[in-house]
Amino acid sequence: MKNFVKILLSILVFGTLSLMAQSNISIIDDRSSKLKRVTKYWKTNWEKHNVPYGELLSGGPPRDGIPPIDNPQFVDAIDAKSWIKDNEPVVFVKINNEVKAYPIQILIWHEIVNDTLGKKEISVTFCPLCNSTIVFDRNLDGKLYDFGTSGLLRNSDLVMWDRQSETLWQQFTGEAIIGDLMGKKLTMLASSMISFKEYYTAYPDGKVLSKETGHYRAYGNNPYVGYDDINNSPFLYNDPIDKRLKPMQRVVTISGDSSSKAYTYSILKSKKVVNDSFEGKDIVVCYKTGTTSALDGREIASSRDVGATAVFRSLLDGTNLEFVYDANLGIIDSKTKSSWNIFGEAVTGKYRGKTLSQIVHADHFWFSWAAFKPDTLVYK
Repeated sequence: MKNFVKILLSILVFGTLSLMAQSNISIIDDRSSKLKRVTKYWKTNWEKHNVPYGELLSGGPPRDGIPPIDNPQFVDAIDAKSWIKDNEPVVFVKINNEVKAYPIQILIWHEIVNDTLGKKEISVTFCPLCNSTIVFDRNLDGKLYDFGTSGLLRNSDLVMWDRQSETLWQQFTGEAIIGDLMGKKLTMLASSMISFKEYYTAYPDGKVLSKETGHYRAYGNNPYVGYDDINNSPFLYNDPIDKRLKPMQRVVTISGDSSSKAYTYSILKSKKVVNDSFEGKDIVVCYKTGTTSALDGREIASSRDVGATAVFRSLLDGTNLEFVYDANLGIIDSKTKSSWNIFGEAVTGKYRGKTLSQIVHADHFWFSWAAFKPDTLVYK
């Protein structure tokens, strides 16, 4: 009987270790001495991780040294005009017909805003080193989490932490990579980075994140002057570069159940609108000039124009529409010649008042997207 028990335990242990090896899971706290010093007082469960600890680098500031905004205040768009220029980028989020704009001039100094919109608790995140703006639902398995900056980077991307379990999360993927919640994944929500003028023109009554954050920062200035240069090398990134595009090339990206796709800004700037299909569904990728880079010059408002993008389903009322760019009317559909704005809303013509379904997408530097999505397709 004792021998049978020993054999059974051996089988269970071997099976568990084999499964862990296949899934890249570790139960060994093999942090370097430097990483242990940086995280000395954390309560994170370091024995659960699915990424090698050698991939984590300190970005410089300690945990929450870049302070997230936990009690955001908002002002009317008309009031924000006194300190936000028309061409400055803002993160636009619409949930249950409620809208808000989060200026990048604030996010660049805080990186995370824990907020509520349309009765949904969300986290609006921005990683300057990857130019990655991603919005998450911060409810997971019936529990509400709030997030902060860990001070760590992986593939140059922000690693977040939640204050409830002290699990570490990869901003780029929304996946828990270290701690008790390892393997869990946050739901990404649709958002877009557009100009402030686009926002208040479409939503004159919309709310804007206030710069009264409780912290003193040089809002409006860019602490990463010159970083947005296609000839630059990414900061704190040591892995091989996918050479299909230049590392700092801007791309619009989408990801589905089994594939991912990237569209370069250079092609979008030339065409203004791209009709395409993705995982069996017709989509349209839109581009519009008038939005500055937050990572170029010292003053964001005086930086170069990089434009804004958005991605939508082409299906409307059972009909797949095809879109073209008209020099006078902007983006129009070929069927009715209705005009459409960067929010996917028809503003003139037969479809006026109709809205396309937005697809979750993001704007990144190529190196960061390729690091996490190496099998992505590049639109040509």
